[in-house]
Amino acid sequence: MNASPQKSRAIADAKPFLRLSGVRKAYPGVVALAGFDLEVRPGEVIGIVGENGAGKSTLMKILGGVVVPDGGTIEVDGVASQSFTVTESIRAGIAFVHQELNLFDNLDVAANVFIGREPRKYGILNIVDTERQRAAVAPLLRRLGANFGPAAPVRKLSLAQQQIVEIAKALSYEARLIILDEPTSSLPLHETEKLLEVIHGLKADGIAVIFISHRLHEIERACDRVVVLRDGEFAGELDRAEVTYQKLVRMMIGRELKVVYTPPSRPRGEVALSARAIRTAAYPRQPVTLDLHRGEILGLAGLVGSGRSELARAIFGIDAIFGGEVAFAGKAFAVRATGDATSRGIFLVPEDRKGAGILLDLSIAENITLPNLGAYSRGGIVSTLAEIKRGERSKAELDIRAPNVKMRTGALSGGNQQKVALAKWLAMDPQVIVLDEPTRGIDIGAKFEIYRLMRGLADAGVAVLMISSDMEEVIGVSDRIAVMHEGRISGTLTRDRFSEENVLMLAVGREVEETGARA
Repeated sequence: MNASPQKSRAIADAKPFLRLSGVRKAYPGVVALAGFDLEVRPGEVIGIVGENGAGKSTLMKILGGVVVPDGGTIEVDGVASQSFTVTESIRAGIAFVHQELNLFDNLDVAANVFIGREPRKYGILNIVDTERQRAAVAPLLRRLGANFGPAAPVRKLSLAQQQIVEIAKALSYEARLIILDEPTSSLPLHETEKLLEVIHGLKADGIAVIFISHRLHEIERACDRVVVLRDGEFAGELDRAEVTYQKLVRMMIGRELKVVYTPPSRPRGEVALSARAIRTAAYPRQPVTLDLHRGEILGLAGLVGSGRSELARAIFGIDAIFGGEVAFAGKAFAVRATGDATSRGIFLVPEDRKGAGILLDLSIAENITLPNLGAYSRGGIVSTLAEIKRGERSKAELDIRAPNVKMRTGALSGGNQQKVALAKWLAMDPQVIVLDEPTRGIDIGAKFEIYRLMRGLADAGVAVLMISSDMEEVIGVSDRIAVMHEGRISGTLTRDRFSEENVLMLAVGREVEETGARA
């Protein structure tokens, strides 16, 4: 997927069509961008990396015309201006594919691509010309190597396919620059590969791509150069030949990460949680059997739709269980509601932290104490002082970076929001904790803080079940890996059998060598 040396030189020699010079933006008490410069050439893939709060989002909003900078210039084809409007950004050929996709799942692909600018059949009714709309979208999908057509319902597409729809929409505007914001954060490995192929095809067609990601190994593979932001300032730039994982990390956080993944400090203990032939609503005919031990991190891998999150929701009591049983410390118990799990110290940090893990409009302290208000109440009245005391303790223990615990949780970075979601259960003495995609969308420094917290829990005897689509994370963090395929556990790997190949083989329902493959 790497460009040839000749093509890389041609890109470097090409004239930039977009140039940012000295772009600045400050908010009360925070400098989001401090005099940022950037040049974009046709057919160039630029990685932009940095911790949460480094200024990436502000930069993208300025390019999209959503935020007006305080200073600097934006130059398109030699014409300079102080800022963009959204319309001017689109006219300049700048298009976005956001981490949160903006598609209507009740419409087909073509309708989504042309939403708001549909071709019409002129006449009395002035109805949408569906045939012309689909005919216009078909060549865009072929260009992107899509395995679906313009009439396909969006609700039936995978996340990777939906991202291709968003890219097709960008191409329909004749985009010259497509900005991909965390495009692989929700994708399993095989769909990530497909998206990287699409990026390579865009590059070959002379379309520039800005690739924003916290997955640094993808940045290494996809980008011609990488621009690093730290605390709103330009922290450096690396050409493809210079890019290494350690260089990127050092430039992003300003220091070396001495320990990336932490090994277990003690052997695993007895079985804390057992699922015995349980069946979920997603796969009612597929029984799942799984043991989770005290003191271990069990990684749960599998392709999107394999049933991982559904299993977690059933164990936690959110979704119904259709047969089988769940046992805690060797004793079976009925799981009819979340209280049946939480009363035994079994907690779930969900995949959608903003929608289900925390309440963005509440303070840090209020979120942390919310699941257990009785512990902070007297006579039925919640003590604000007790809430703040608990919040301050969690803030210190988890290094939640905020001025104080009265701060609105929605104002925190993604990594700190994840710490709040974790802190509310840690305050209740967990025995088993299930973490569904615990580091999705958070920066590299915050990721390793979460890993450290997970290892600390396991070392304290807590049983940790980690669901993750990040192959590097699953292999680096887990003590064992269980893999799901179409609603069942297709195999379990011990550390001596950890490899991407083995995980993928089990994820697609194939067997791996028996030695060390099951435990």
